[in-house]
Amino acid sequence: MAGRRSACALLVALGCLLALVAGVDRNNFKTCEQSSFCRRLRSLEPQTSEFEVLPASLQQFKQHITLSVLHQRTKHEYVLKLACVKGTAGGTFHLQVDEKQPLSVRYRVQDALVSAEPQYSATRVESSTGSAITVVCPEVEGVKATVQVTPFKVDFYQHDRLVVTANGKGMMRFEHLRRKPEPKQELPEDGQKPEGDDGADQQQQDDPPADDPGAWEENFKSHHDSKPKGPEGLALDFTFPQAKVVFGVPEHADSFALRHTATKGTDPYRLYNLDVFEYELNNGMALYGSVPVVYGHGETNTAGVFWLNAAETWVDVFSANRDTDVVSSLVNLVSWNSQTEPPAVNFISESGIVDVFVLMGPSPTDAFRQYTDLTGKAPLPQLYAIAYHQCRWNYNDEKDVETVSAKFDEHDIPMDTMWLDIEYTDGKRYFTWDHHKFPHPVEMIRNLTELGRHLTVIIDPHIKRDSGYFFHNECTDRGLYVKNKDGGDYEGWCWPGAASYVDFFSPDARRHYADQYLLENFREQSERVGIWNDMNEPSVFNGPEVTMLKDNVHHGGLEHRDVHNLYGHMQLIATFDGLLRRGHGRLRPFILTRAHFAGSQRYAAVWTGDNMADWGHLQASIKMCLSLAVAGISFCGADVGGFFGNPDAELFARWYQAGAFQPFFRSHAHIDTKRREPWLFPEETKLVIRDAIRKRYRLLPFWYTLFYEHERSGLPIMRPLLAHYPADVNAYAIDNQYLLGDQLLVAPVLEQKQQRSRDVYFPARGDGGGEGGGDWWYDWDTHVRHSRAGVEAIAVDNYKVPVFQRGGTILPTKERIRRASTLMHDDPYTLTVALDREGRAKGTLYIDDETSYEYRRGQYLYLEFEFRDGVLSSRKIDATANYKTASWLERVVIVGLGKVPTAATLYTDATGAATGRLELERAGDVVTVRKPAVSMLDAWSIKLDF
Repeated sequence: MAGRRSACALLVALGCLLALVAGVDRNNFKTCEQSSFCRRLRSLEPQTSEFEVLPASLQQFKQHITLSVLHQRTKHEYVLKLACVKGTAGGTFHLQVDEKQPLSVRYRVQDALVSAEPQYSATRVESSTGSAITVVCPEVEGVKATVQVTPFKVDFYQHDRLVVTANGKGMMRFEHLRRKPEPKQELPEDGQKPEGDDGADQQQQDDPPADDPGAWEENFKSHHDSKPKGPEGLALDFTFPQAKVVFGVPEHADSFALRHTATKGTDPYRLYNLDVFEYELNNGMALYGSVPVVYGHGETNTAGVFWLNAAETWVDVFSANRDTDVVSSLVNLVSWNSQTEPPAVNFISESGIVDVFVLMGPSPTDAFRQYTDLTGKAPLPQLYAIAYHQCRWNYNDEKDVETVSAKFDEHDIPMDTMWLDIEYTDGKRYFTWDHHKFPHPVEMIRNLTELGRHLTVIIDPHIKRDSGYFFHNECTDRGLYVKNKDGGDYEGWCWPGAASYVDFFSPDARRHYADQYLLENFREQSERVGIWNDMNEPSVFNGPEVTMLKDNVHHGGLEHRDVHNLYGHMQLIATFDGLLRRGHGRLRPFILTRAHFAGSQRYAAVWTGDNMADWGHLQASIKMCLSLAVAGISFCGADVGGFFGNPDAELFARWYQAGAFQPFFRSHAHIDTKRREPWLFPEETKLVIRDAIRKRYRLLPFWYTLFYEHERSGLPIMRPLLAHYPADVNAYAIDNQYLLGDQLLVAPVLEQKQQRSRDVYFPARGDGGGEGGGDWWYDWDTHVRHSRAGVEAIAVDNYKVPVFQRGGTILPTKERIRRASTLMHDDPYTLTVALDREGRAKGTLYIDDETSYEYRRGQYLYLEFEFRDGVLSSRKIDATANYKTASWLERVVIVGLGKVPTAATLYTDATGAATGRLELERAGDVVTVRKPAVSMLDAWSIKLDF
């Protein structure tokens, strides 16, 4: 189900039926002008900052320094903390600013970072004068930060190159907490103020003015926000002096390279988790998730800023190319002209503190690692989770599930997981089944399992208010619901009708919610059932902007405004805990979530929500997943075919081809759409879809290795071209093709009636790169080599997905396609060796039991393959790890050899003695070594004779 029709959904809950509304209703969602703190704090032009540092306040500690910062007009003081973060290659600084003596403690984000508190290394003051204080990180060479006294700003350097400036545009704002002023009283007849009454002076000094509309309470449509703490917004700008392009701050249905927004009449990008159905493309409207990290990239440096704030946030972009639309066209590549000023961003948040990590790079991959060092890497999923998933709202009953599963077998199409939406429950009561439609759920699950398949079911955070529902009664009795501002259980409307919402910020609520997943509680399931957490922004059909009131209260007195973007993330923590304990710590949980925040990648995969069956949304799926990937969330995909609407055969087939090369691969559709299982389309379309899905299954060993390496390194799985071609300025804005690891270049067909060719950009290396300035790329289907950088028109037909293997890499595949990935475990491998200009190649392969956590106890194989001087060899990367695999090497395909070998010899023992001669096949420039039949567990080499 995804978020479905928000406005219509309330009426559905009330028993009304409405036709589908075409497109999102923008009136349901605020603009910056309607969001009072954004309106107050937004700046569009550089200015002289009103903040200054008090140098005499400097205090030096072993792992951080502190300074007092004064607002020159209000005379309010703040405390700045600056520290070097431990263990991040290339260097990361942590910068915090908070009130020195706030009226109440301001919220600091919890649960997003891997560690409860950042881990610091030595932080030392290198110099201190009346005008500047310079801080260095002794453990990271060449990294320093200089705090300018007045006007306040912080410059961050790497090897004397300025890479980030905080408050360089002077846009810092920090609304200190204060008491609401009393209404103005008329002066006595003598014209003198009563003794001690300085309210007028205080009002004049306050920033913002106390009578600013929306500062102390705010209305949006029929909803009222009481704002018990009054105005408490903050803003800070960051400039990237070495950059030409900025990217990040997902989730938005927009280009990968961020557009210039700092113009009157244009809204900033908004980070505020919302249920937005049929969302529009090419704008910065808020969507389901918020990850407040942004990167600035240029030829010599990539740096990032992670703004750790979970409140509503707007991000203005000052683009280096504000007069040029940033597009992914390969015909009109963006012209990065010399600019008068570098790109910058301005973060504007409603509450909290300034809590910033500056990621120093210097390369894109360095910056990506620095971010995931802080927020975590996605754990290796079970193999089945990265295979193909079949879903719709809804499969009707047990017979429907059984029939769809059987039809995949009948049409010889692999499929690993069937999904059930909300209609499987008893009246939208989660942790229950509708026993009229699903009278034997355990048996249904067992039947799927015996076929090698899995089931995933949906469980949302809203709980039906029904005195006959056990979980509602327990949450009520134990006080586990979110409260309204008056202390009562908050009540909103969602799919069940009247509903309350689990307060996942309460440790007791998280634990009790997690307990519901245990087999002794939710008995009609199995420990292998996956979970889908949807509607967790949270979605409230009758709430402001289809979500929860900001003055609701969570455990510990937290206002919802402070933690809104964390709500879904906290549900994931509870769900993951429940599934982990359900499997007794053995099985890796699978969770899909719609709402997400920084760090959500540690618990769940993400999909891009309620998209539409049109070509624009197909194109957006790549842009959105690329933005999420560089923000740590690699396990991303979009509803294949589009959630809303009925795709025609061409769009449906092309979407399958694109989805087969994205990390999460699921077809899903709205309840009002036509059934769209592949065999319901014309035969030629079904065959194209089957071919796309089978490509996915062939490449599962490669995908599985990528996911494992992501857990080790934190690098994205889907990567923009600039990740590995940072000096190629023509690649910066390209977001209709991408890299998988550094091995495959993927350029799906994304345009209607594009039957003959698809323009593909082969990036330039930036080091001269030999002939043509680029790497060698081999067509995955034909092995035709492309050796020049630039745009090439690649011939396509209905079946063609332009995918290219980079020269210098070795890819593992399995060529025996079965009904489900779980049945391929012991099948043999094929290695495709694509040689570079030097005639060399390297690659990796990861093998384990594909389900458990035993790999974290050394039960795995991590292999490196190398081809050099005519010899292909295999060795263990982690020598102490071991896994007794039954798989073996079936075939080696070598492309790019300058000459044809006459023979091949296999060596397997430690003495180097030959084991036997191998059969060779030659087809043009491709040489195939057939049936080496060596165990993947063994060390071996294959020598080619010429």
